[in-house]
Amino acid sequence: MSETRVQRPRRFLVCEPRHFAVQYAINPWMQPDRPVDVDLARGQWQTLIRAYRTHGHTVESVEPVPGLPDMVFAANAAFVVGGRVFGSLFHAPERRPESLHYDTWFKGAGYDVYRPEAVTEGEGDLVWTGRYVLAGTGFRTTREAHREAQEFLGHPVIGLTLVDPYFYHLDTALFVLDDDNICYYPEAFSAGSREVLRRLYPDAVLATREDAMAFGLNSVCDGRNVFIAPQAEALAENLAGHGYVPVPVDLSEFHKAGGGIKCCTQEIR
Repeated sequence: MSETRVQRPRRFLVCEPRHFAVQYAINPWMQPDRPVDVDLARGQWQTLIRAYRTHGHTVESVEPVPGLPDMVFAANAAFVVGGRVFGSLFHAPERRPESLHYDTWFKGAGYDVYRPEAVTEGEGDLVWTGRYVLAGTGFRTTREAHREAQEFLGHPVIGLTLVDPYFYHLDTALFVLDDDNICYYPEAFSAGSREVLRRLYPDAVLATREDAMAFGLNSVCDGRNVFIAPQAEALAENLAGHGYVPVPVDLSEFHKAGGGIKCCTQEIR
């Protein structure tokens, strides 16, 4: 018998994909010779925003900037807990200018922004569980950034090592369901990190590689509703069996850049 899950209203920051394109390759998904349909991408993105608002969430926007095609992936720009904004320092030089525009938005909204010294890519690799931070490393965000985040945020940071280049950010391999549980793809992690996750979350919902490759783990959950790629059918069924409500939103055009629902969604806590 499945439990009744409780939704909590969230506040999201997004960026319209007005200038979205795949102009360079910084992960295995990106192929610059594979065309992107910008109109389709904008339509898919607008569907996501409508879904958030329909389910009672607040959505705010950063103005997109020409020449920054990945700015749509708002999650990578910062990590916000308790009103503290831990900014980003991107691994790829092509993306580093994005940080300034997000920092400017946060400062305009009345927040102080911490500028990290080590490479860190916001919610791409820093995941808030309600008690501590799960932090990915291996491809982008460095272990030094994990230490920096802990010092700034004052919350325990638990490092996890990613080993599969298709899952180059933690948010492509794991997402939080609620304060008590997560969903993840075990093989994206090193053996030791898998053991850590097993100990922390013995009842976690596990995903197959097929669903992980369909961006099923690049999902957003509000405690009850799971905004998820419709291609991850088995995972959606699994989550429903655990009492969650799948809300399929197709962001397949963004998969060409290695991103999905969560990549497009920064949460302001």
